[in-house]
Amino acid sequence: MKISMIGQKGLPAHSGGVERHVDELATRLAATGHEVVVYCRKHYTLNANCVQDYKGVKLVYLPTIKSKYFDMVIHTFLSTMHAVFSDADIIHYHGIGPSIFAWIPRVLKPRAKVYATFHCQDYFHQKWGVVARAVFHIGEFVACRFTHETIVVSKVLRRYVAKKYGRKAIYIPNGVSMPHRQPLNKVARYGLTPKGYILSVSRLVRHKGIHYLIDAYLTLKSQGAILPKLVIVGSSAFTDVYVTQLKKQASGDKDILFLGEKHGDELAELFSNTKLFVQPSEQEGLSLALLEAMSYGAPVLVSDIAENKEVLPCVGYTFRNKDSNDLASRLESILEAPSRRAEASKQNREHVKVNYNFDHLVRKAIRAYGTA
Repeated sequence: MKISMIGQKGLPAHSGGVERHVDELATRLAATGHEVVVYCRKHYTLNANCVQDYKGVKLVYLPTIKSKYFDMVIHTFLSTMHAVFSDADIIHYHGIGPSIFAWIPRVLKPRAKVYATFHCQDYFHQKWGVVARAVFHIGEFVACRFTHETIVVSKVLRRYVAKKYGRKAIYIPNGVSMPHRQPLNKVARYGLTPKGYILSVSRLVRHKGIHYLIDAYLTLKSQGAILPKLVIVGSSAFTDVYVTQLKKQASGDKDILFLGEKHGDELAELFSNTKLFVQPSEQEGLSLALLEAMSYGAPVLVSDIAENKEVLPCVGYTFRNKDSNDLASRLESILEAPSRRAEASKQNREHVKVNYNFDHLVRKAIRAYGTA
């Protein structure tokens, strides 16, 4: 099959759940003999030379404007037109925003099969204005009505699509490759020690809830608790005002570290050696950062939204969504229970290995391409 993927920012992935999902999927499809084209934005790639081939995947770079509101729209439209006049058998959109153009190949390239992966309900994200949210709603409608098949990354989204659109979506969750734990090396320069810090990894946008975590951490310290360092990994996504607020909230506490965006060995070291991974998000699709933390055997504490609870084994730790006081209470009790953390660590890793291993999930994608 000749498969074109549209909507992701580019490869190789260094941040963003959609990009890492596409990285895992596209490279595995290429390894099985399929011809895969991934459309990329030059400002995203870490390779200044914009390589044309990545692990057997053909990378096509098209122009865009690096702007909060126009980046996706311009790049997705140009990618769609390029794919329409290519020899693609499958045109696969990733995200409901990019799916707003999925009707075009249905009209201009009727022999091609069009798919859309519904990663999350982006219109709930607080960084977007009224017009952008309307675009996401329209894109969702197109993804669920005008494509040959709709793919969802969570069971929560599968139920939503069935209820709202009467469509049976194909469930292919985010996945991870089972990693090897790595000792602290490169990130030791930040003064970190094994099991000497709490970790959170996400884009620094309000719906990820980092402000709840900082509030809970500072509350416990004000009560005299002796805590590990708090390490926050991630960067702005056109949300500089929020990032400034977070740093102001944490100012004066030298144990709260903002490390910016990390990937590769540095991120692997951070996941491998954390005492506890915390995800305080208000809304998710299916968090790849959470899956990655669990794959490294980290105990995790997450907000009790359905998308997070879906991922956890039966012993998963949760706190009430948007409740920093409950988060503080749960943090304290978990940090004081090393044997419970050790058991959670073991179960988390095994749970991800069985249910979210991308080596198994790619076979679901290949079968899905044959259903339309």
